[in-house]
Amino acid sequence: MQTATDPSRSADLPAKRPARPQAVLEVQAKTRISPRLLRLTLGGEGFSALRRSESTDAYVKLLIADPASGLHPPYDLEALREQSPELLPTRRTYTVRRWDDEHQRIDIDVVLHGEGEDSGVAARWADEAQPGDLIALNGAGGGYTPEPDTRRHVLIGDHAALPAIASALESMAADATGIALVHLEHEEDRLELRRPEGLELRWVIGTREELVEQVRDLDLEDHEGLQVFCHVERGVTKQLRQVLVKDAGIPREQISISAYWALGRIEDQFQAEKREAVGKIDG
Repeated sequence: MQTATDPSRSADLPAKRPARPQAVLEVQAKTRISPRLLRLTLGGEGFSALRRSESTDAYVKLLIADPASGLHPPYDLEALREQSPELLPTRRTYTVRRWDDEHQRIDIDVVLHGEGEDSGVAARWADEAQPGDLIALNGAGGGYTPEPDTRRHVLIGDHAALPAIASALESMAADATGIALVHLEHEEDRLELRRPEGLELRWVIGTREELVEQVRDLDLEDHEGLQVFCHVERGVTKQLRQVLVKDAGIPREQISISAYWALGRIEDQFQAEKREAVGKIDG
């Protein structure tokens, strides 16, 4: 009879995925930077456990436990999966707006939408967070950074992508050119963003379809030295891929494109659907 410790059997078992390191940070400050955008400063000794990313779209995964669970970070996720899966913290993805290595802290910007139970787990946590509260995170990941030798940049996003776009604009050379198109539902949520003088910042207020139309009206015939960042809602992202890749013929390697969220989906559903046809952007 073989046992789980029998080498002949354990060799056939799939390798267990190593646990992702959790950084436990403290809420150090919170600032409402627009009516629907809240900035949280997270820092402390746990900062060193974060995997530093130089990408301007660097992101972390917040682990948010239900306050009624009595759990405190860091979490033994493997034990929870086996013994109390209903208590597993909710995982939510957020862009790192700014790294402050000197003071060992990061800023993340959280879009506030709805009220009460309609506001979403992460938005509700951020709105209620107080200095001294602890939060566990994984990361950071990321994949886009403006190339220093790029002649022209086109950045396309919405409220969720605004932190990544703002970080990208700040990282660009002073002589960079191009345009950033940012869709917002409310004019009062516009921000003053530091950017190169030759790069236009255009706010698209109203429907998401208007964003698609404004991208379609851009002159994108010259692909040389062009770099594109495009991250919006999933349905809109699919439309924009048609405009950028198929219609304008921009080489795929010059475009960073994916959906940051999907209308009518919480993140768990959105992430799961990435493996299904409905979640595919490149077709």
